[in-house]
Amino acid sequence: MIEDPYAAFADGREPADLGGDGEGRLLAPSAPAVVIGIAQNGPAHASPVQAWLKSPRGVVADGETVALRRDAGRTVAEGEIAVVIGRSTEGLTADNAHEYVLGLTAVNDLSSPDRSQFDPRNFESKSGIGYTPLGPWIDTEADLGSVPLVLRVDGVDVARTDAAALPVPIRECLAYVARWTPLGAGDVIMTGAPFTASPIDPGATVEVRVGDVVLVTPTA
Repeated sequence: MIEDPYAAFADGREPADLGGDGEGRLLAPSAPAVVIGIAQNGPAHASPVQAWLKSPRGVVADGETVALRRDAGRTVAEGEIAVVIGRSTEGLTADNAHEYVLGLTAVNDLSSPDRSQFDPRNFESKSGIGYTPLGPWIDTEADLGSVPLVLRVDGVDVARTDAAALPVPIRECLAYVARWTPLGAGDVIMTGAPFTASPIDPGATVEVRVGDVVLVTPTA
């Protein structure tokens, strides 16, 4: 067991090991007050990136089974790089963004894209119990500019890319969000999935790899 990593980050040091036997249930590596998605971060979009909100109550841990909705059309798994904020984002810019980031982890932004025809604000298309699997751990050494991203469904690679391929870099996405709203320790920004989305059916097992972080989500 380790101490609060956000307190250690604020002090500019590594979190201390508090000992213990490590037994217990694995939780998501962050309990964000705010989860923000980045929209329009893809080559087909002519407009600048925009942000939208997803309920933090949808965050679940690695390995938890998610029951897919049957009342919202298709379900799509979107493998994304999740940025975990380490402290208040006041003063964050594209140049100094790394000073505000605790690290990167994997997120599966489960979505019901058919609902976006009726709800362009993404409320219905992004809602569902457990629709934000996150984790299982935070890579505090990851490079904001280049980290591999892989999406696998039932053991088969369906997408393979890198943060460097995002049309709008992660640093610029963070600066855009910080310009409009304050974030704090533990909040999460999902950086978009222009190349890493795949339709799935109930019963599929989805794996999102961000560097060495591997998130596995069984579905039902």
